[in-house]
Amino acid sequence: MVLVTTMLTLGSCGAYLHQPMQSSRARIGEVAQTNHLLKDLPKAQQKIIAAVYKFQDQTGQYKPSDNGGSFSTAVTQGGTTILMRALEDSGWFVPIERENISNLLNERKLIRSSHMQYNGGNGNNAVPPLLFAGILLEGGIVSYDANVITGGAGLRYFGVGSSGQYRQDRVTVYLRAISTNSGKVLKTVYTSKTILSQTVDVGVFRFVSFKRLLEFETGFTSTEPGEQAVTEAIEKAVQIMVLEGMEEGLWQAENPAKAEVAIKNYQKEKAEMNATDLNGRRPEVQRSKSSLGIQLTGNLYVGDFGNSTVKPGIDVSYSYLANPWWSISASAGYGTLGTKEFFNSKATYLDLSGQYRFLPFDKVTPYITSGFGLLVTEDAAGDFNLTKKSQLKFNMGFGMEYMVQKNTGLDISVNYNYPFNDRLDNTDHGKFNDYYWQIKGGVRLYFGQKPPEGRWLKRGE
Repeated sequence: MVLVTTMLTLGSCGAYLHQPMQSSRARIGEVAQTNHLLKDLPKAQQKIIAAVYKFQDQTGQYKPSDNGGSFSTAVTQGGTTILMRALEDSGWFVPIERENISNLLNERKLIRSSHMQYNGGNGNNAVPPLLFAGILLEGGIVSYDANVITGGAGLRYFGVGSSGQYRQDRVTVYLRAISTNSGKVLKTVYTSKTILSQTVDVGVFRFVSFKRLLEFETGFTSTEPGEQAVTEAIEKAVQIMVLEGMEEGLWQAENPAKAEVAIKNYQKEKAEMNATDLNGRRPEVQRSKSSLGIQLTGNLYVGDFGNSTVKPGIDVSYSYLANPWWSISASAGYGTLGTKEFFNSKATYLDLSGQYRFLPFDKVTPYITSGFGLLVTEDAAGDFNLTKKSQLKFNMGFGMEYMVQKNTGLDISVNYNYPFNDRLDNTDHGKFNDYYWQIKGGVRLYFGQKPPEGRWLKRGE
């Protein structure tokens, strides 16, 4: 938790170190990060005259607020204006005015009226005809999802602490091109963009001496502008519209070779996106079906004798993955259980357990495990007596696995082992059986074929 908070604070320190101390002057509007994608498109063989009547917010949502209702809309209402700018920047379209066409027509009437008055009704009073569009661009902002992901971390110790919180929203845009000759929908595309908000604060509240209280607070809140997110989503939609139109032969580029390269890059990007989930992570089968694990253990006995201490041991296991989430594992181990003075015994065991991975397609995954086993401890003569000194036990635990290489993982876990009788320390005393904790840490080696990726990933969606 400390690490998460520290990383969040350091990763956002730029916003903290550049806090505005005075008002700033008007400036040229920021360029969206996707703007260069439009300007890098191949040049059009012939620009397309496009009309946009309305490209508006179709969500009807208001801005989320922690302090009651808000009458501000969640996203900008100027989608048409943003789209017109994106069409112009792409170099593929000639955008024509249609959103406020009534104003344009009124102005043209005034021009004709002025010409007639100036010419006294004689001469040519006609106004040049308006351009007509080859395609109509329709669509809108169809979704605004608040709090898609929320989280945070914090730590406070003796009045000193820090915390960080984050929230991610998501805006989705649809854009379609319609032929004005036939009314046919030529192409429909959609894009989405996340909006990140984060809060970091640090505080101190403690007595440094008698009647001396130290109190200190600092922090900041940063929110990605919603208008920038909508702009990026719209510009990305225009880029995809151009590329998919070229791919299907709806319009042509001036340089076919550059167009072919751009289409191939887009197909590669599209394939990568199809392989990622909603959070931008790419599910991938990380582990083969079979694996061998070698781990060092620390065993902590808890029983009738006090002054328990951690004793060393070793564990070897084989695991088989039935599917990405569930696996069956058989393990054998040897170690020592005991206290500092009164009890010390060698022990060996054989366990059969099941394991569930929470994030099977990630390199790092937590997991839980549970099962049963056979525990054998040494007798008074120092020998392992399977008949007299063996007992069944139940085990459960949790752990973490990290794939450092393609077929190699680091594994650490904490396990609870509960025998079904009280003969572990040769003393039957109290209401509860003896038990022991076990900490494992080591390497797991995967080998063999990986299961079919498509079937597993489809189940994980």
